[in-house]
Amino acid sequence: MQSPTKKALVIGAGFAGMSVATFLAKKGWGVTVVEKHNLPGGRARKFEVDGFTFDMGPSWYWMPDVFERYFNSFGKKVSDFYTLKRLDPSYRVYFDETYWDMPANYNALGALLESVEPGAAKALDQFMEEAKFKYEVGVGKLVHQPGISLKEFVDMDLIKGVFKLDVFHSMKKHVARFFKHPYIQKLMEFPVLFLGALPQNTPALYSLMNYADIKGGTWYPEFGMYSIVQAMYDTAKAEGVVFNFGEEALQIEVVNGMAKTCLTKSTLTGVQKHYEFEVVVGAGDYHHIETKLLINKYQSYTASYWDTRTMAPSSLLYYVGLNKKLTGVTHHSLFFDTDFELHGKEIYTDPSWPSKPLFYASVPSVTDATVAPAGCENLFLLIPVAAGLEGDTEEVRDKYFNELIARLEQRWGQTISDSIVYKKSYAISDFKSDYHSFKGNAYGLANTLLQTAILKPSCKSKKVKNLYYTGQLTVPGPGVPPSLISGEVVAELIHKNYKTN
Repeated sequence: MQSPTKKALVIGAGFAGMSVATFLAKKGWGVTVVEKHNLPGGRARKFEVDGFTFDMGPSWYWMPDVFERYFNSFGKKVSDFYTLKRLDPSYRVYFDETYWDMPANYNALGALLESVEPGAAKALDQFMEEAKFKYEVGVGKLVHQPGISLKEFVDMDLIKGVFKLDVFHSMKKHVARFFKHPYIQKLMEFPVLFLGALPQNTPALYSLMNYADIKGGTWYPEFGMYSIVQAMYDTAKAEGVVFNFGEEALQIEVVNGMAKTCLTKSTLTGVQKHYEFEVVVGAGDYHHIETKLLINKYQSYTASYWDTRTMAPSSLLYYVGLNKKLTGVTHHSLFFDTDFELHGKEIYTDPSWPSKPLFYASVPSVTDATVAPAGCENLFLLIPVAAGLEGDTEEVRDKYFNELIARLEQRWGQTISDSIVYKKSYAISDFKSDYHSFKGNAYGLANTLLQTAILKPSCKSKKVKNLYYTGQLTVPGPGVPPSLISGEVVAELIHKNYKTN
């Protein structure tokens, strides 16, 4: 086997970083990944304490076809690494006075909707037919474009289907065309919250997420979401990728418009290193790499550009261990039992700490006994909050935690507060310190119409010829499956550029 002639350095070992590294290695590049933390995964890291195993970030496994495609690219299958279980119910949604368990079976879901709104089952069929088209075109074609030129979208299928893609209508109006019951509307609008914008500001194209939810299903990887990280890490190493953990990138030296070296520092010893390469890929926070690793002359975007971006939310997270089992709870629960519009305004319109927060609860130990000691429960809570908020204090975190526990006890009909044996909070200041996250965001840029495809920060630097970017602040956008795709797209772009030069 010949030694690689071209060298690439990837900054960051999250999903996108590992993806771009592995695809480049497969194409014959010698790839080194530097990562400030002591393990791979980025925002999808895990930690273990007192017999509990907590996934730190992503907790929903949607779009299993995207994961399968990824591992197939390297001659593997998902099942070579971990077992998947489809959750049924997919999740539970709490409304004002009731809750719905969302069945995995499509006909059962139609019957549930029909029971509250006559005609809703037929409307669901029509809604899903459109969503399927958007999924096939969106995930099959649109998200695999690097967003460098409008020419990428000169495709007959795209041109013929542009109106069916509903790019210029909002998700909120689109849902209202099919369903009138407020609970069904909330249910259909919910998946776009993963994209980081309100339904009225999200293109109806993203009803493809409903297809991913309802038809693709909600799954759980054996032993938790970190199983994906471990599988990608093992695949990358098998392709020859070298990982250097505990190394933080400090500076990219640019000479005459070409990145020449990258300076890193050991987080343990402080020892510095210089890396040389043909290509460098920023797979950490785009804004941080632009503004802290490059001098102003080589930054593609101004401070005012970044300040006017619409950010997806940050999150206030809690990792909780209980010394007892809960009864009658589901793996995923969404609490839409307060004012949806008010919380949305407090994230996007008038950023402030939420007065009556919506929130999400996950109890993975309902599905997987390995994530908690015997007789115990693993609980993960999330409140979406505006990026960039000030006042992320322990007092604020404790206030919301006590409120959430009280609401859980009331809705679940059992005590929780007297059974807590472990609690850790995580919020805006942690996202900033751990990931250099711009404004402490948790998900990236919101997928609004004006921040889609070529209107996102470019995956290729405008001022440094051999600097590229991948991940949640560039194409195709936030989420785990998009991050895998982002790495593939950028690797293909790099390889194509270097083959033709």
